[in-house]
Amino acid sequence: MSASTDRLPRLLALVPYLMSHQGAQVPEVAKIFGLTEKQLIDDLQLVWMCGLPGHTPGDLIDVSWDGGEILIENAETIARPLRLGVDEASALLVALRMLLEFPEFAEVGDRDALARVIAKLERAAGEGAAAVSSQVAVEVDSAPDALAVVKDALRAGRRLSLTYYVPGRDEVTPREVDPMRVVVADGRPYLEGWCYRAEAVRLFRLDRMLEVRILDVPADPPEEAEPLDVTEGVFRPSPSDELVELEVTPAGRWVAEYYPCEEVTELGEGRLRVTLRARDRGWLVRLALRLGDTGKVVAPESLAETVREHASAALALYDAPCAEG
Repeated sequence: MSASTDRLPRLLALVPYLMSHQGAQVPEVAKIFGLTEKQLIDDLQLVWMCGLPGHTPGDLIDVSWDGGEILIENAETIARPLRLGVDEASALLVALRMLLEFPEFAEVGDRDALARVIAKLERAAGEGAAAVSSQVAVEVDSAPDALAVVKDALRAGRRLSLTYYVPGRDEVTPREVDPMRVVVADGRPYLEGWCYRAEAVRLFRLDRMLEVRILDVPADPPEEAEPLDVTEGVFRPSPSDELVELEVTPAGRWVAEYYPCEEVTELGEGRLRVTLRARDRGWLVRLALRLGDTGKVVAPESLAETVREHASAALALYDAPCAEG
């Protein structure tokens, strides 16, 4: 069940939406708000018990969903939609401006439409958010000529030779890749293609390409080379990846929002138990160290011990005498 801290903002957004969309269908509204139909019905049952002080029938919100059609009345006091806060609007403006700077966005999106969205958001957010966001600039680091070479290979239908850095293993690997497309995922540009080293479709970040060359070989991905679904992000855990259990404080809840989790359990007072999978233990160690005192590894114990060792080694550096220069 969702925590009250998550549910209240959703209800404050749900009621104005229903007020302006009388007769909306349960499946449609559930999809828009990212809920199951049962979760939506639970929310509607809670809305039905809300209203002005007095708690008489005339004070409470009247909502019905007979036959799947949602009708709501007596909710004018909270009919105004929620507005973005300065921090939320600023973050959204920075992200949109960053996306506008991607050269490859012209191939996958409408730059004019995005510019209009930014202008409308600036007007709606007010001077505060616009002033804050204008002071933040995000530079997209790409290999100097990686994008141009990749585009040339796609146009010519040629295979690519990559020298590619893998940060999870801290190693550089040679790859031969039949390019399929350029995509933007998690705010970064990627080459998607058939990798002959992995014998599978892989995504390669352009800024991790140390060298990229076009080969005099036609690109010929096999029939099973299907484009990846990156709408939910790049990371795609598999059942064979290591299963990890974390406990996080309210300050560490971002883990459940940023990474695909198999299970998220409320522990009370804003704390969560998060279960996720990852194929790279080094990445898990860095995540645990990044959490600091806002989270801890519950299982497996071997991972918790590795995190303790790395944390102890890092703390020991603070006690080491400084070298005199």
